[in-house]
Amino acid sequence: MKTGRTIQEMAVEIMRQSKAKEDYLVNTGSLVMEVWDGQPMLHLRDAGGSELVDPLDIQSTAHQQIGDYLEIPRKYYRRMLGEDAELLAYNVNRWFQQKPEQRMIRTMDGRARAFLSNRYRRIDNLDIATITLPIIGEMKDVIYASCELTDDYMYIKAVNPRLTAEVVPGDVVQGGVIITNSETGHGSVCVQPLIYRLVCSNGMVVNDAKARRYHVGRIASTDDDFQIYSQETLDADDQAFVLKLQDTVRAAVNEAKFAAVLDKMRESKDAKLNTADIPNVVKLASSNFKITEAESAGVLQHLIEVGDLTLYGLANAVTRYSQDVENYDRASKLEEIGYQVMTMSPKLFQAINQMQPVTLAA
Repeated sequence: MKTGRTIQEMAVEIMRQSKAKEDYLVNTGSLVMEVWDGQPMLHLRDAGGSELVDPLDIQSTAHQQIGDYLEIPRKYYRRMLGEDAELLAYNVNRWFQQKPEQRMIRTMDGRARAFLSNRYRRIDNLDIATITLPIIGEMKDVIYASCELTDDYMYIKAVNPRLTAEVVPGDVVQGGVIITNSETGHGSVCVQPLIYRLVCSNGMVVNDAKARRYHVGRIASTDDDFQIYSQETLDADDQAFVLKLQDTVRAAVNEAKFAAVLDKMRESKDAKLNTADIPNVVKLASSNFKITEAESAGVLQHLIEVGDLTLYGLANAVTRYSQDVENYDRASKLEEIGYQVMTMSPKLFQAINQMQPVTLAA
């Protein structure tokens, strides 16, 4: 599992960010993109042209969301951003004026970090941490294996040492939970079981059992072109979600669920890989699970080094490689992919193992 922040470090940063964040409801007719020193900046201006807030740097997520909203193809948007920022600003400003609608802009530390619908329902990291950490704290001797705050996600990965078993003699695993949230429109609040393998500190996210809460709510509107969007109190539906979220955290680390996952791990240990051409088996598996060519090479290296030429070994090679990835978001995604590889359908496993170049649903 990729090392992140300690739980104490993350708590400090969550509190800092909660004070640094500002959200605005803005009519797109009041938005202007201008290029300063080669970099596009976002301006929020009133009808007279006065700045309502200091000009904002634009985070990559907000760039993507602006382009999607204005229906500018992503490849072309990225090309303008990299090669002709003035052309990008011209296009964006033209379409902002042609499409005057209210949008939510989420900002922090002088950056526009998200450009969202006015239906976007904020479920912030501080809220999720406040709800879930006391429940995780109920686990005796809980270990916070890895926590992180990236530009788009919060991760809490906790292990319960009381859920411990051996896949085979000497291969000890422990059960836990991973909680993720995005404040920038990159998905829902999500709670999933987590498996932690002690021998190599691998983490595997059990992504076939999830509780989600989507960031969609009532339309937020204002008669003005600009307004600071204040924090709403939790409504009755949110209170119900709080209870469900707490129950789901508890359920993610129950013994029955842990035992069910353990059975799947043992089954995959009995599924032997075709040793006639291991590199090609890894290549086909990587293609089916959207593992890049460079990542696939790393997976192959770990698989060969360990020498466990089974489906279980292949899945562990994926999660082991995740520790080598610099980007924490991608590393966490590979922890999910490792479980998907381990639990792929028999039909897909047979096709990959026979080195048939076909793509099937996992």
